[in-house]
Amino acid sequence: MFSRAGLIAAGLLTLGLVGACTAERNPAGGPSSPTAASPFPSLSPLPSSPFPSSSPFPSPPGTTTPPSHPATVPPAAEPEPMETSLALPAATSPPLPATGPPRFFLAAGVPIARFPERSKTATFTPVRPTVHDAATGALLASVRLPPGVRSSWQLLAAAPDNRTFLLSGWTGPDSPIRFFRVTLAEDGQPGDPMPVPGLRSDRLGPGYALALSPDATRLVYAKAVAGGVRVSVVDLATGRRRDWSTGAFFTVSGLSWAPDGRRIALAAGNWGLGVLDLDRPGSDLLAATRLVRPHRGLPPLHSVAYTPDGGALVYSAGHAIERVPVDGGQAPRLLARVKLPATASLSLPFSLDGTGRYLLYVHRWRSFRIDLTDGSTTPLPKRIGERPGRGGSPNAAW
Repeated sequence: MFSRAGLIAAGLLTLGLVGACTAERNPAGGPSSPTAASPFPSLSPLPSSPFPSSSPFPSPPGTTTPPSHPATVPPAAEPEPMETSLALPAATSPPLPATGPPRFFLAAGVPIARFPERSKTATFTPVRPTVHDAATGALLASVRLPPGVRSSWQLLAAAPDNRTFLLSGWTGPDSPIRFFRVTLAEDGQPGDPMPVPGLRSDRLGPGYALALSPDATRLVYAKAVAGGVRVSVVDLATGRRRDWSTGAFFTVSGLSWAPDGRRIALAAGNWGLGVLDLDRPGSDLLAATRLVRPHRGLPPLHSVAYTPDGGALVYSAGHAIERVPVDGGQAPRLLARVKLPATASLSLPFSLDGTGRYLLYVHRWRSFRIDLTDGSTTPLPKRIGERPGRGGSPNAAW
């Protein structure tokens, strides 16, 4: 069963979608005015889901399950053609330098879903990405959305400089997710969003991940496709793309660029940790990927990040944060263990800062910082999200 925050990703099964934007947002993230007109147009019905109700993909963490409704499963889709217009997929410049401990982080959620009493139709309220103080979690600003983007989406990534971010946005029913880049000023105020030209993802399915190259010129994303999984590198200036795919059944949940921009680490919960060589010819994902740490059953692998020197991978295995050399020559080493309620998701999304020392994760609407030098965890006092306590909790990156 899909979660409320994951309903859009799965096409809402057979649920319709109607406009629910009856209040204009406070730019500071506070309560909405009950009488203000919405800047978002009404939404028309979504089509039925491309995924069955028994989909093996997990729901996003920190979300709840809607009432049960029957699913209509259309015929299996034809395999998507592979894109090869980006001849050189590696990053093109040196990485943006880390500026010390992070000063800011961005948070992004999904439209807030609500089922009116006795209704099988969900209504949605848009949300916007937000900028927060990295020491306290305090809200600093809301991020403007590009034209045509109605709401934030939960996928985002950061460059090492703690100023350049890649975000995603929902454009409406039966419409693609759009990607855009945002740069923060020294006071944390976001500049104008810069959409990736020509790149319009098709309907998103679960098992989706996103990462920004260290020089902020490329993005990589992974998604489930008919018969397997696809990983794509996209040039942010031109929208040109290079694809790799496999028919093997696994879900890529984490992606990270190596500092040299020529390799990408993948975390796949039922496969393991691997490194994709961007210089290798062909489009076979498994043939171009070297396995670093095989999957060994529970707990599931989720996020992954390169260390700044490129010599090791930091990843989450359940609620444990571990480190393993990229060459796989040593056993994984435990860096920290996150203490979460027994009811929390076993999957732990995180963001590693440009120095490689501080790790950020979110549980429900609170953010936490882990110092990987000693494994200590510091909760950030402020709650995040435009409407804390409603909808799925956001993801965050610094």
